[in-house]
Amino acid sequence: MTDTRDDVKESGPESGTQAPAARQAPEEVPRPKGLGPIGWLRWGWRQLTTMRTALILLFLVALGAVPGSILPQRGQAPEDVAAYLDEHKTLGPWLDKFSMFDVFAAPWFAAIYILLFVSLAGCVIPRAGKHYRSMRARPPAAPRNLGRLPQSATYETDTSPEDVLAEARTALRGRRFRVDVSSGAASAEKGYLGETGNLLFHLALLALLFALGIGNLFGYRGDVLLMEGRTFANSLNQYDQFTPGRVFDDGELAPFTVSLDDFKAEYETSGDKRGQATEFNAKIRYRAAPGGGEKTHDLRINHPLKVGGAKVYLLGHGYAPTFTVRDAKGNVAFQDSVPFLEMEPRNLTSEGVIKAPDAEPDQLAFYAILWPTAMASEDGKQIISAFPAPLRPVITITSFKGDIGLDSGSPQSVYKLEGIGKTLQPVKDGQKLLEPGETFQLPGGAGSVTFDGLKEYATLSVNHDPGRIPALVAAILAVLGVATSFMVRRRRVWVRASAAEGGRTVVEVGGLTLGSPTSEFDDIVTALRGPEQEPGPAEPDEPGEPDGPATPTESKE
Repeated sequence: MTDTRDDVKESGPESGTQAPAARQAPEEVPRPKGLGPIGWLRWGWRQLTTMRTALILLFLVALGAVPGSILPQRGQAPEDVAAYLDEHKTLGPWLDKFSMFDVFAAPWFAAIYILLFVSLAGCVIPRAGKHYRSMRARPPAAPRNLGRLPQSATYETDTSPEDVLAEARTALRGRRFRVDVSSGAASAEKGYLGETGNLLFHLALLALLFALGIGNLFGYRGDVLLMEGRTFANSLNQYDQFTPGRVFDDGELAPFTVSLDDFKAEYETSGDKRGQATEFNAKIRYRAAPGGGEKTHDLRINHPLKVGGAKVYLLGHGYAPTFTVRDAKGNVAFQDSVPFLEMEPRNLTSEGVIKAPDAEPDQLAFYAILWPTAMASEDGKQIISAFPAPLRPVITITSFKGDIGLDSGSPQSVYKLEGIGKTLQPVKDGQKLLEPGETFQLPGGAGSVTFDGLKEYATLSVNHDPGRIPALVAAILAVLGVATSFMVRRRRVWVRASAAEGGRTVVEVGGLTLGSPTSEFDDIVTALRGPEQEPGPAEPDEPGEPDGPATPTESKE
C-alpha cells in the first residue's frame, strides 16, 4: 500500500487539490503614491478658483467690513479710538491686537481681498477662453433620437432631403443661428450672448475690485471746516482730518485754493416741515494753481467742485460766532470767529468754547451755547431755538480763568475745555446772555467778552480717487452683463431629413433651450413645414372606410 501524503502536498493547480480561492491570501497591491508637492499645489489651485470659494471669500469681505462700520477707526477718528480704549480696558486691547480699529489696513483683510481677486481671476479668465473657443467651434452634432428632447416634432414632405436641409439652413440663419450641415442633419445654435453677459459680469466685478484697490492705494480724502471769508489751501496742515492711501505721497497734493465768500441755507417756514432745509449753497472762489485765474462756483449738495484732479463736496454747515476777549489790563487777548458744533440738528442749537491763552494775568476761557432763533420754552424755564436760521441769535456765556493747558504742549480739542475744576476755575457770577453787539464785563475786573456777530461755516470734503472712473465703468458693465445673462438663453435646434417609402421625406426637428422651452421652436417648425404642410381640418370618413391617422405630425414639448 502506497502513502500519498507527499503527493498531496506537492500537488498544484493542475491536480485540482489547490485550496479554494477564498482561503488564499490576496496578492499584495502596490500602494498608490502621494500627490506630491506639485499635485497638492494643483489641488489647492482648483479649490481656490472655484466659484464656491469666490462666493465664500466675497462673504468674508463683507463680514470683515462690519467691524469697520461699527467700531471707530484710527484713520477717521483716532480720538474716538483712544476714548474707546479708555472705556474698555479689557476688551479694547484684544480688539486692537486683531486690528479691529484699522480694519481696512489689517493683514487679514488684505489677505481675504487678495485671495478673492485671485480666485475670481483664476475662475473667470479660463472660462472666458473656453467660451471664446466654443463660439468659434461647430455646433454640436444632432443626437440619435431627437424625439427625446424637451421639444420635438416630426412631419413628412415631398421635398428631397437635400432641399429640406438647405431650407433649414436658410431659415435658421435668418433667425441668427450658427448652422452646420453634415451627415444628413442640420445643427444650429445661438444664445452665446447670455454666457458672454455672465462672463462680462464677473470680469467687471474683477475690474471693480482692482479699481477699488487702486483708489485705496493712491487716493486720499480730507475734511476741512471753512468759515465765511476764509481761504483753504490744499496742504496737509490745513485739513482737520486727512486719510491718505497706502502709497500716497504728500507731494501729489494739487496746489489749489478755495475761498468761501458766502453760505446760505433755505428752510421751510410753515407746515409740518417747518425748519426743514430745502437748499444749501456755498459761494466759493478757487484757483487751480498759484498765479492761475480765479473762478467762481456755487457749491451745493451733489454738485461738487472738480479741481486739481480731486472733487470738493459740501458735507454740512454750522455757525461761527465772532468774539472779542479783553484781559484784566484791557488788552485784546482774542478776536476771531469760533466754529460751534450743533447739539440738536433740527433747530441748530450749538455749543462751542473760546480760549484766550494770551490774557493776563490769568488766562480766560468760555463755554457758550448758541440759539439761532431764541425764545422761551412753553414752561418759561429755559431758552430754546425755534428755527434753524439766525433770526434772533442769543448766546449764553460761562466764564473760566486759570491755566488752559496749552503751554504744556499736549494737543487739545478746539471744541473742549481741559482741566475744569483743576487748573481752570469757573468765575463766580460769570454767566451771561448776550445778543450781537453786547459785552459782558467779568466780575472782579478779570476782563470782558463781546459777542460781535455771527458767521456761518461749511464743512468740505476733498476726495481724490484715481480708481473712481474705472470703478464706475466696471459697475455699469456689471449691471449690463447680469441683465444680459438673465435675458438671453442658449438655444439649440437640430433638423434631420431622411428618405421614406413612396419618395417622401421624413423630417425630424428637435430643440433644446437652457431653462424652460420657448415658443421660438414652434415658429421654426412652422417655417420649415411651409403653408402647404399645415394640417387642415379633418374631413368626415366615408362609410365603410377604415379609420386612419388624422395627421402624420407628432409634437412633444
